[in-house]
Amino acid sequence: MGESPGLLRIAPAVYLPALLYGIGQGAIAPVVALSARDLGAAVATAGLVVAAAGLGQVVGDIPAGALTTRIGERRAMLGATGLVSVALVACLVVPNVWGLAAAIFTTGLAGAVWGLARQAYLSEAVPIELRARALSTLGGVQRIGSFIGPFLGAFAMRFLGTDGAYWVHLAGALLACVVLLSLPDIESVRRARTGRPIVVQSTRAVIREHLPVLRTLGVGALLVGAVRASRQVVIPLWAEHIGLDPQTTSLIFGVSGAVDMLLFYPAGSVMDRFGRKWVAVPSMAVLGLAHLLLPLTHSAGALTAVALLMGIGNGLGAGVIMTLGADASPPIGRAQFLGAFRLFADTGNGAGPLLIAAVTALAGLAPAVLVMGLTGWAAATAMSRWIPPHPVRPD
Repeated sequence: MGESPGLLRIAPAVYLPALLYGIGQGAIAPVVALSARDLGAAVATAGLVVAAAGLGQVVGDIPAGALTTRIGERRAMLGATGLVSVALVACLVVPNVWGLAAAIFTTGLAGAVWGLARQAYLSEAVPIELRARALSTLGGVQRIGSFIGPFLGAFAMRFLGTDGAYWVHLAGALLACVVLLSLPDIESVRRARTGRPIVVQSTRAVIREHLPVLRTLGVGALLVGAVRASRQVVIPLWAEHIGLDPQTTSLIFGVSGAVDMLLFYPAGSVMDRFGRKWVAVPSMAVLGLAHLLLPLTHSAGALTAVALLMGIGNGLGAGVIMTLGADASPPIGRAQFLGAFRLFADTGNGAGPLLIAAVTALAGLAPAVLVMGLTGWAAATAMSRWIPPHPVRPD
């Protein structure tokens, strides 16, 4: 891949938009339910509005791969920022809760296109020996943005009410769009490397050809997604269970997130040097252990320690699913394959909280947390079994 643009040359145009987009997503995350309530939604309905973003992401994964293949990664990212901008304007002006739900669903669709296109771009543009570091950094930048976003949103809301958070996301999306205009077009790199235009396969053909990978490593990605999403639910629920106030809970959650952010580059470096298993398996084993320890905590200090362990486990796995998808993706039909692979992980992200809710309703919160701990160990087992011994291969 000697003709690929160097990582340092494209880094600002790739990572700065990811940071801006992540800030925007973080800014609106705490206020979507509040916006729904302001429009008269019941608590359960407000929860459905929040879930609409995840549903949009799942629905959009496969079409995002087809779209990116058709128009190219750079144009797909530009289109996604345009689509999310329209959706955010809708969030500001819709008169009823179902209009808000549709707008939030559209932000999920845009997120699917955005996430897939930038992953496909880096998978193609970066030398294969730097792939894990590049994609882990991408995941880390997104985490940093999501961490900063709520603070910027809170500041804007002092002057604009809940609309302020949407304005932060809208400004971030528009700035990201401007930065993306400077991103080199990867299509010229493909032509230079192959000497001919890339052959386009149908999405169905790509999925059928790579079904053995999707039903093994893809299932592992689904389990990983479920456990990762679980930590965002079980920490605040358990904090409430043991009687902690919301301010203490927020502080514990923030400390866990800060530890999570610090590990993305070391995780990528280990993956590039020693292989993907050296990160994927310990990440899931630690996350599973932390879930199993959580029901034993009965104080703020003990919960903080377990939350820190969860942050370490999650941070160790920064970028691992994107890297595994990139490793398994074929040169022809890469974006379409990645859309199918991301569908498994995104389905896991949505299924994790639903599984917690179902087990909690049947048996209580502690058993639900234990189930997620065992799911984490199942994910570690799946990663150990199905990640190829030498996943890095020439395209």
